Amino acid sequence: MRTDPRPDWLTIVEEQGLTYAVDRSGAGDAVPYWDESAYYELTEAEVDHLERVTDDLHQMAVQAVERMASDRTIIDRHGLPPGSAELLRRSLDDGAEISLYGRFDLVWDGTGDVKLLEYNADTPAGLVEAAVSQWMWLEDTHPERDQWNMIHEHLVKRWSEIRESTGIDALHFAVGQDEPTEDWATVAYLRDTAQEAGLETFGITIEEIGWHHDREVFVDGQDVEITHCFKMYPTEWMLASPFAELLVTGRARTRWIEPPWKLLAGSKALLPVMWEMFAGHDNLLPAYFDAQYGMREYVTKPLFGWEGDGVEIHTPQATESVPATHSAGQQTIYQKYVALPDFDGNHPVLGAWVIGGRAAGLGIRESTNLITNSEARFVPHLMTTERSTPEQVGAWLDETPHRP
Repeated sequence: MRTDPRPDWLTIVEEQGLTYAVDRSGAGDAVPYWDESAYYELTEAEVDHLERVTDDLHQMAVQAVERMASDRTIIDRHGLPPGSAELLRRSLDDGAEISLYGRFDLVWDGTGDVKLLEYNADTPAGLVEAAVSQWMWLEDTHPERDQWNMIHEHLVKRWSEIRESTGIDALHFAVGQDEPTEDWATVAYLRDTAQEAGLETFGITIEEIGWHHDREVFVDGQDVEITHCFKMYPTEWMLASPFAELLVTGRARTRWIEPPWKLLAGSKALLPVMWEMFAGHDNLLPAYFDAQYGMREYVTKPLFGWEGDGVEIHTPQATESVPATHSAGQQTIYQKYVALPDFDGNHPVLGAWVIGGRAAGLGIRESTNLITNSEARFVPHLMTTERSTPEQVGAWLDETPHRP
């Protein structure tokens, strides 16, 4: 639905923490990433359907990860250092390991079956715009309407559960010092939600984390032990670091959020494993290792690619690709190609957020490309229904406990 942006929209969203509202691609052009010149409208029935699908997909993904963690052949495809398989298995079996959030990327035009494109399970970004900016847009422009957006409330609740289950009162938040603004903004927002849950937080960079040889613990720059740490830093990068030996041997006692097993959930290897386990499922696309196995239209994806990096579309009608930069040399998987919806040349991908194992809200990115890359735009959404009351929101949060 086309609409007029708020006159001071850029100032508003930047003050809300969306400091990458323009030029998210880093190309140096003032290209809007936040786009409120349009919005998507969903019915309550459509949201209910997306919520059920997201919950089902997460449970299937966890089952697939359990299988992957026990299959050395699949682990070996990832090029991880020796001992990584044991680390991933331990983190899945250890009840002290904690999972916070993830984002399923789905394709759906409101008809037919919702299809899973991939699961961003280890270091998903796009959180500030989904949880905060689009909600405040709704407040300013359509205060009487509702939105599928309980992301903030679920994050606060999840941190409260983590605090209760672990007994911790404080935790560290780490991000790579050279990582993009989006990662820094994500960590800053998550710190706010943790503080709202009553936790004390400490911000550090990955590069500031050190190893105390006498105490045999990871410490921050003040020699304070890092017992629990949220890290906006891919697990595979940690396993490629000089500290990998400490991680895989179990000498380091730090509990990481996300835990190591989320590497498998976030790997594109998840897709062929899910297809093998749940072949023919309405919400899955055929996916395979090693070859396309008769698919005439398919997509190849590197195991650890994101923002479309290294993705190639192969169809008789058209091809499209994004050069591989950080994913160069990785193994790839083959997934059946499905066309994204086309709304006046705009192709949306639905980002369904999972907090503590439960569907919590929606963020929509659209692109003029067939591959959703760093040039995509975030477009807000609203529901046709009126806004829920605070009592309804509280009841909804308490309906079922969060799952791993």
